[in-house]
This record gives sequence, structure tokens and C-alpha cells, in this order.
Amino acid sequence: MPIASALPALLAALVLCAHAPTAAAEAPQPALTSIAALDVPRYMGTWYEIARYPNRFQKHCAGFTQAEYRLQEDGRVRVANRCRTADGQLDEAIGTARQIGEANSPRLKVRFAPAWLSFIPAVWGDYWVIDLDPDYRLAAVSEPGREYLWILSRTPEVAPAALDALRTRLAAQGFDLSRLEMTRQTD
Repeated sequence: MPIASALPALLAALVLCAHAPTAAAEAPQPALTSIAALDVPRYMGTWYEIARYPNRFQKHCAGFTQAEYRLQEDGRVRVANRCRTADGQLDEAIGTARQIGEANSPRLKVRFAPAWLSFIPAVWGDYWVIDLDPDYRLAAVSEPGREYLWILSRTPEVAPAALDALRTRLAAQGFDLSRLEMTRQTD
């Protein structure tokens, strides 16, 4: 039969196609862009984590994750990240952030290492605000390599339409939305 004799060739073609690099995988992503400007004092306050890419430093967090930003007299930002662990304990990490560039730059560097290590560039991580609604209620934060991603909100819950619109914008910026993990914010 012609179908039976063509089967080995068809299987070989499928195997080759499955292992061949795709044009999308070969194409380099465009550089990540941040928002045009950030009003840092307006950005201060409490933000609830709605979703994130999994990362090693939040592995122990079971939910109820939030960040509190407070502007310091020296222009730096005090960062307090909190979450609840699986056994119900509160975990907190205190850090410092500083803007890179102009006074309205949406690009910051943040560190959680002790202050005496501040001179080492590797202790400072990129914190780029890449999406922010006009009311400063919903934000997305990442870094140039797109290894990390956080969706933050001023409230523990976000309207589904607003979250879907943000997800669409993140996909357009080259983020793999299948990696996003939703953060538990309610009991």
C-alpha cells in the first residue's frame, strides 16, 4: 500500500521538524522597554503581588506577598518585601533601591545585600517598571533579560479585564505568559 510505504518517510519528516529550530526561536527578541517616566513619590506605598515568574529567592513564599516602598531623605527607596511561608510565618526582606538616570527614570537598581557590600555591582539587580496604568494602580516590573517578571497591584485582587489587557501587553513585549504563577492573596 502506498500509505504504509510512505509511513517511515513521514515519521522521519516529523522527527526532523520537531527537532529543527523554529524561526521564532532563532529570532532575537527586541530590547525590553520600560515606561517613559516614573513619578517615584506617587509609586511609593504598598503593592500586592498578583503574579510572578518563579524565582529562587521567593521559593519559600506560599502567598500573601507584598512590597512596601518608602522614599528616604537621601532619595533612595526603602524596600520591604513580605510574604507568608507554608507554615504561616511572615518572611520579610529589607532592601534599598536607587534610580538610574533622571529623576523620573523608571529604571532602578535594588539590593538586599548588606550596605557594606554596596560597592559590588553584582549585588544590585535591575528593577524596571515596564508597564504602569495612569492611576498607578497596576504595574509590571522586570529586567532587561526578561528572567524575572512581577505583576503588582495596589489591591490584593485585580479586575479580570485589566489583568487580561496587561497580559496582552506583556506578551507583546516578549514575555512567556505560561511561566506566570498567580500569587495567593486571600484565605
